[in-house]
Amino acid sequence: MKKTKILYVSQEINPFIPSNEISDISRKLPQKTQESGKEIRVFMPRFGCVNERRHQLHEVIRLSGMNLIINDNDHPLIIKVASLPSARMQVYFIDNEEFFKRKATTYDKDEKFYADNDERSIFFIKGVLETVKKLGWSPDIIHCHGWMASLLPLYLKKEYHNDPHFAESKVVMSCYNEDLDQKLDAEFQNKLKFDGFSDEDLNGLEDATIADVYRKGMTFADGIIEGSENVADTLISEDTEVPVLKFEDIDEELLAYQNIYDTILEENPVLA
Repeated sequence: MKKTKILYVSQEINPFIPSNEISDISRKLPQKTQESGKEIRVFMPRFGCVNERRHQLHEVIRLSGMNLIINDNDHPLIIKVASLPSARMQVYFIDNEEFFKRKATTYDKDEKFYADNDERSIFFIKGVLETVKKLGWSPDIIHCHGWMASLLPLYLKKEYHNDPHFAESKVVMSCYNEDLDQKLDAEFQNKLKFDGFSDEDLNGLEDATIADVYRKGMTFADGIIEGSENVADTLISEDTEVPVLKFEDIDEELLAYQNIYDTILEENPVLA
């Protein structure tokens, strides 16, 4: 019997990032999934506020070394890993000195949204997909948490659809009440076009906000989860045709997450 493989891609995971809606579920859910008998991999950005010494991060040399091109510029990709012994779980970190060295996540000390957050998101998404390929690991489900991971469904369905590592992969998006009106760089859409996306692919990302990025990701998702209370009021269309898991308390929701994975995979069952 083949194990179902779940890839978790989150912008924040506790304890590397302080407790919040995204970091808490991104910590609990992979462990619960692994305990249910599924195989997992977990990725997040290596933000500068992650204490490498305390959490014993170390570079994975065999996975590092490639360059990712963002808007016609080369950026070295560094992969680090840390273990959570209490959960018997490893977390892979996407790192780059230019994008992730600063001692914060997406806002500076004056609460100003970083101007290059769009490129940091693109780098993170491409870094995850390229690293998973290098691992030789083919996920059945990719579950994305947070706006920085929310364009992964677009990349998966449009740029990586012919890659054998992802040919059968389904993608789930968890949406959260972040600062949804925050604007990304004015050239964000053109930066995505450099990766080969068409105008039709990127429709709705003109003068994009975080909400627009979430909506675009949901267009290509196979399942949607309300990670925050009332997030559906602003983001999730009532006529969406894919399974939608309504918001519940995090601890009560863990089993429901497993159920939505199984629902999505029913069309293409993995388990005998």
